[in-house]
Amino acid sequence: MAVTRSVLLFVLAAVAEIGGCWLIWQAVREHRSWLLAVGGVVALGAYGFVAAAQPDSHFGRVLAAYGGVFVAGSLAWGVLVDGFRPSVWDLVGAAVCLVGAGIIIYQPRA
Repeated sequence: MAVTRSVLLFVLAAVAEIGGCWLIWQAVREHRSWLLAVGGVVALGAYGFVAAAQPDSHFGRVLAAYGGVFVAGSLAWGVLVDGFRPSVWDLVGAAVCLVGAGIIIYQPRA
């Protein structure tokens, strides 16, 4: 159950961080309402709290593993929200990042 909770927290963190950055991007780069930027700042703040809810108590380990989730999540966001079409190399790179994240966070502890 701890792994399931951890995976869900990583997914929620990715949605909050990537979504927050995307909202700010929309306000700044796409010249949309600055209210989107405010929403982005709130989402980025929420990301910090979600990341802190991970069961592992080591900040560096959690953030290092989240980095792999962020890479894959960013590509997925691009596909789902922006119509981005990843190359096979994008997908291979994201898979490598997710494997690395899993090794970092879910390795057996002595």
